[in-house]
Amino acid sequence: MRITVLGKSPAWQDAGGACSGYLVEGSRGGETTRLLVDCGNGVFGKLRERVDYAAVDAVVVSHLHADHFLDLVPYAYALAYAPRRAPAPVPGRPRLLAPPGARETLRRVTGAWGSDDLVERAFDVCEYDPSDVLEIGTLKIRFHSVPHFVPTWAIEVRDADGGRFTYGADCRPCDELVAFARGTDLLMVEATLAHPEHAEPRGHLTPREAGEHARRAGARRLVVTHFPDELGERWVMEEARLGFGREHVEIAREGATFIV
Repeated sequence: MRITVLGKSPAWQDAGGACSGYLVEGSRGGETTRLLVDCGNGVFGKLRERVDYAAVDAVVVSHLHADHFLDLVPYAYALAYAPRRAPAPVPGRPRLLAPPGARETLRRVTGAWGSDDLVERAFDVCEYDPSDVLEIGTLKIRFHSVPHFVPTWAIEVRDADGGRFTYGADCRPCDELVAFARGTDLLMVEATLAHPEHAEPRGHLTPREAGEHARRAGARRLVVTHFPDELGERWVMEEARLGFGREHVEIAREGATFIV
């Protein structure tokens, strides 16, 4: 299983960067499954640099904050209106696996300019039941609720050979993510904050807290993501190492690829 970082920024994009988006590819017996995990601001253009957007089997969204879903809009326009649709239309529709309430939210967003069914025309939209285990080609997907400002789900992707990738989405310090990620091969954890938020309830982690969650989960590898470039990669890595208790911590640079 290959995980490619398309965007790792928090709610504001790094210079030249993109918000949350990760391309997961699994292969078995000549069959390749492509899954896009989150599709925040700027991600669609980064996706196009890597693969044909019509070759993506499914998009799965962790929660309904703009930096995790907003580029579903240009993605939908491409699927619905790109010149390649004539004379040979884009085959099929990718599945969109989105949290409960997503249809209403997406209709409200695109309906602001009169295209309330844009995303539903472009994608096969499914509001997932977080208790389900979903199969997309060679990949299996599980969910677990984590505490954030809006309902949010961490996502596990398991390939046909049993490799596990766990994406923590956005969350405050919690036991839920630790339990869900127990023993995972690769845990990708947000590290948005330089210092813990003073207001309650909190919604994000610091790099050191991200490392602590990975250590408590017994994750084999830690990738730190969703931090602003203003924090500096060196400081983020050093703080995450202190929490993880190991020297080797990986950073979710745009274009970086991780093999599980």
